[in-house]
Amino acid sequence: MTELNLFKARPLSAAQYVLALHQPEDRVAMLVRNRVREQTMQRILSAEDIASPPFQDWLKEQNDAGADIFLGMNPLRACSFARTKESIREIRHVYLDLDEDAAASLRAIRTDGNTPVPNFVLDTSPEKNQVIWRVDGLDREQAESLLRSLATQFCGDIAATDISRVLRMPGFANRKYSEQLIVRAIQETDSIYHFRDFTIYEDSPEAPRRLADGHEPSRRPAGHRSQSEADWAYAKRALARGDDPREIIQRIADYRAKDKADPTYYARLTVIKAQLAHVSPERDTDARQESVRLANRDH
Repeated sequence: MTELNLFKARPLSAAQYVLALHQPEDRVAMLVRNRVREQTMQRILSAEDIASPPFQDWLKEQNDAGADIFLGMNPLRACSFARTKESIREIRHVYLDLDEDAAASLRAIRTDGNTPVPNFVLDTSPEKNQVIWRVDGLDREQAESLLRSLATQFCGDIAATDISRVLRMPGFANRKYSEQLIVRAIQETDSIYHFRDFTIYEDSPEAPRRLADGHEPSRRPAGHRSQSEADWAYAKRALARGDDPREIIQRIADYRAKDKADPTYYARLTVIKAQLAHVSPERDTDARQESVRLANRDH
């Protein structure tokens, strides 16, 4: 029996989760966002302080008052007081935010044969998950290439593909919903993965290859959508939650910069078509087909 098979999956409290992700001395960003009050607070503390009972009590008070609680996935430099890409000390985790057909995506992660077992799986709300892998030895460019590829392959949120991302904390209520939904975390393994353990697939902006060993392109598993379809779905989802269309255009353009001659033009058309379908659901099929057609043009 392998070491991986010997690990017994276990639920984690908020404090346990923090110290499973980070070393006690790591500087880590916390984000406390109250949508009703339109108030966002960021705290940068050691993981040990975040896991401490006094700070956990403060987070509970904020959560009870309507705030959502988020934790940084990668530790910050010792002198950093802001959560930016440049302030990241090392890449400790890669992750996925699954909010569209999450059950199918999670099933694909577990069964495709090319993706390691996740270290942590969070139930963030009904039929939505966040998935985290512990990694070592990745630089920033490798990490964001892998983040984008995972989001493409498993229908994750392409906005959640930067190394300074914060994800939800277990043990606290998700305040996006009127009913109280407590975020839960399960640790499934204590393995640490490397660049070579993951695969980049064909419709990622990066060249399709097995990372770090130059193998020939892998075929995308049957039933997964194309990248243009993923862009379309993301635009609709972001519009539905009220994101600024200009920001959506910029995110898609940034994401597609390497494989579109005019990524801004492509992104703008994708968002326009998504807006039309968002306003008039009966136009969804025609708009989607037109968006995919435009996506496949060589601009």
